[in-house]
Amino acid sequence: MKKIAIITGASGGIGQIFVRELAKETLDEIWVIGRNQERLLSLKKEHGEKIVPICKDLTEDTDILSISDLLTEQTISILWLVNNAGIAKMAPSAEFSISEINQTIDLNCKAPVKLINICIPFMEKGAKILNISSASAFQPVPYINLYAATKAFERSYSRALNAELKPSGITVTAVCPSWVDTAMLSKEIDGKKVHFPGIVAPEKVVKKALEDAKKGRDMSVCSLYVKCQHLNVKILPQKLTMKVWLHGIRKYL
Repeated sequence: MKKIAIITGASGGIGQIFVRELAKETLDEIWVIGRNQERLLSLKKEHGEKIVPICKDLTEDTDILSISDLLTEQTISILWLVNNAGIAKMAPSAEFSISEINQTIDLNCKAPVKLINICIPFMEKGAKILNISSASAFQPVPYINLYAATKAFERSYSRALNAELKPSGITVTAVCPSWVDTAMLSKEIDGKKVHFPGIVAPEKVVKKALEDAKKGRDMSVCSLYVKCQHLNVKILPQKLTMKVWLHGIRKYL
């Protein structure tokens, strides 16, 4: 039986680091899923023949179902599923187009759930699912409202699914970093350099996520900054938390 990992959003940022770290595991293949064929092929060039590039758009049901077809064509055991693909945009909610709303919800919420349901039949005891959520899932966050709400969905879904799958020995972990130093972050807004408190390297997020998944934890928090943030939102009223957040971003609005 072929032992594989599947990583979505594999061509950039956190996804690339997951590919690098899982390439060290005992796996026959790592299926890297993304929309940029050239970047996926570069992963194969960098990490070797165990990388299987799969160019798909996870907002399209036909593309997701085609992944199911690929799985059923072989005798496969999925040891790792990393749902990393996502969309983030900082803007007033009223400025989002219908297309942007659909794409954000489809990729951040629907795609992971659909892919998980497709993959579970190919998983055995010890398999691990990692859903890349966010510290923004801990509380309402104005001006990244849509993104934060989708990440709250992912976090809630992951932790509940972990409880459901516990008897089967499959672990589901919601990975909840704060600011991660990747190309996804806009380093400048209207000529103003953006300050990201508690920003961490993607390597730190990934290594902690894999460690926590192996320990069977349903949530991974990679820094003291985020742990304090998680504690604060449990203690402080959400209205006060939002007020503090708005005060911090006022110069960028």
